[in-house]
Amino acid sequence: MLDIGWPELLIVALVTIIVVGPKELPRVLRTVTQLMRKVRAMASEFQSGIDDLAREAELDDLKKDIERAASTDIAGELENQIDPTGEVTKSMREIETSLKEDPRIEKSPSPAEKTVSSSAPAAEQSGPAGESSGDTAQAANKKGGGRKSAGAGAKKAGGIA
Repeated sequence: MLDIGWPELLIVALVTIIVVGPKELPRVLRTVTQLMRKVRAMASEFQSGIDDLAREAELDDLKKDIERAASTDIAGELENQIDPTGEVTKSMREIETSLKEDPRIEKSPSPAEKTVSSSAPAAEQSGPAGESSGDTAQAANKKGGGRKSAGAGAKKAGGIA
């Protein structure tokens, strides 16, 4: 910066005393001090403005990075990384079509079919006049000659195989 030492400061002080005079020196020093404060305040305001611009530029870059990341097709990129040639996907589709076409293989019920079939035994569990499944099984055993035990009937009525 400025290479000002004690001899230079002494020369500036002597010139100031000679030019301004000893009477006006305190007022001049106050004015110079106020000017220095204003210059420092302006410099700090300028610096904070530059810092704000830098932060905004960084935020814009960050926003662009986020938008770029959001617009990428992650599923497609994963598929390209895992199966770049498409052989695994092709073989999986062939297996699916062969399973759909093969009549020997029993299809597992869909989730909708499972809920319908699971609610049907619940409706069958309660007999006439609000009898429980155990009561219904016992009544059936009495009619059928008692061949089945009450526990086996309750297991069957409860849907447990």
